Amino acid sequence: MKPTMVESRRESVARVDTPAARMFCEALEYETASAPEFIDITDDLTRIVDEARVQFGQVTVFSQHTTAAIKINENEPLLLRDLARTLRQFAPPNAYYEHNDFTRRTVNMNEDECANGHAHCQHLFLSASETIPVIDGRLALGTWQRVFLIELDHPRLRRVLVNVVGAA
Repeated sequence: MKPTMVESRRESVARVDTPAARMFCEALEYETASAPEFIDITDDLTRIVDEARVQFGQVTVFSQHTTAAIKINENEPLLLRDLARTLRQFAPPNAYYEHNDFTRRTVNMNEDECANGHAHCQHLFLSASETIPVIDGRLALGTWQRVFLIELDHPRLRRVLVNVVGAA
């Protein structure tokens, strides 16, 4: 199953623009549909780098969530299915997690809390961010590399910060 790009909403978070350096931070929001879900956000990052007019620097992409990761890999449908299956095998949603025992858990709770210990465990072996060099005004990704927001929990609104730092 090929993941579909979801509509995003952008918000300028910070901006520094001097003759010596350019720094931008934008927030992107994505509505996820399932878990695990691999959302290719590379085109959105490319647009931000183009608009930033940075020729040399780096982009850090950061998920503000402990159950949604950022990773670089190939956008190849069979590979994404393999990765999803591996995540489910590594930390199955139906396994026992102390984190899901709401009679014992006392911290970091919301009114609508759901059992998501598996998503936190999966995230631990992924990451919250990736940093990509910018060279000659372009993301220096390899031939098949794409940047993914990976939903590990359940459908919801996710926020990703994109921080561009460099020189014009």
